Amino acid sequence: MAAFLTGETGASGDGERADPGLFGSGSVTWQAHGDPMMWIAGIRALYLQALHPRAVRGVMQNSDFRRDAWGRLLRTARFVGTTTYGTTRAAQEAGARVRRIHRRLSAVDPDTGERYGVDDPGLLLWVHCAEVGSYLHVLRRSGFPLTDAQADRYLAEHRVSARLVGLDPAGVPASRADLAAYFARVRPELAAGPEAREVDDFLRRPPTPRALVPARALLWRRVADLAYGSLPPYAHELYGRPAPDPGTVTRRLRRAGTVLRAIPAQVRWQLPPRHILTAVARLGPDTRPAAHRLRP
Repeated sequence: MAAFLTGETGASGDGERADPGLFGSGSVTWQAHGDPMMWIAGIRALYLQALHPRAVRGVMQNSDFRRDAWGRLLRTARFVGTTTYGTTRAAQEAGARVRRIHRRLSAVDPDTGERYGVDDPGLLLWVHCAEVGSYLHVLRRSGFPLTDAQADRYLAEHRVSARLVGLDPAGVPASRADLAAYFARVRPELAAGPEAREVDDFLRRPPTPRALVPARALLWRRVADLAYGSLPPYAHELYGRPAPDPGTVTRRLRRAGTVLRAIPAQVRWQLPPRHILTAVARLGPDTRPAAHRLRP
């Protein structure tokens, strides 16, 4: 959602074929972001991000969320793919575009009349932490093999991506303990206002083409329910919907992870925008993401 308003991606140049990008194939990020459960994690991040009134207003007041939500979700996924698997230049250019657009956008607090920029560091930090925290939570809870040390490495690596959107890396949580402390500090600022309710309603009942309603609607409801179920208890409380049994949610996440990971990676990676295949072509087959490649 760091690029949710803009959906910028970037492209690599011909002279950068040996460039490992921001993270490189030995990073936790490179391996983790190739997992298919990232899609469910991304929906969880949206649910969580919408609970910050000022952050979600920045989205709703600067975009037609309902008319272009699918396109924005996909463009956000492309931004994450570019910063993970693209060249250093492509990632930096994508980040620069996001910063330029964010500098031009603002939102108004309807209670106070205050106008504020969507590039406010506090809002950018919330979006970042909700995003990487959701990725990490869903992957681990669904059975992706990450040790505590590797989870901390993942968060530390993403100080780099935080810099791309305009944050000072020194102020970004770099461990699970840092992240937990951050969420505890920001918790009093969260609320499920009208904008969050609209996001919740869309995620539960998104518009779909008539010909594909039965299949897409059923699949989407399951994905959205699973993402919602994986939220922290305080998020369920704020949204005012029943909190699923944690054990049941974990079993469902693990089952979904097992099913999705059974699909051959080469098949999954054929889906647009094919960031992983492009990176492997650039760097060689030994760089293909696989959980077993993670170093202890």
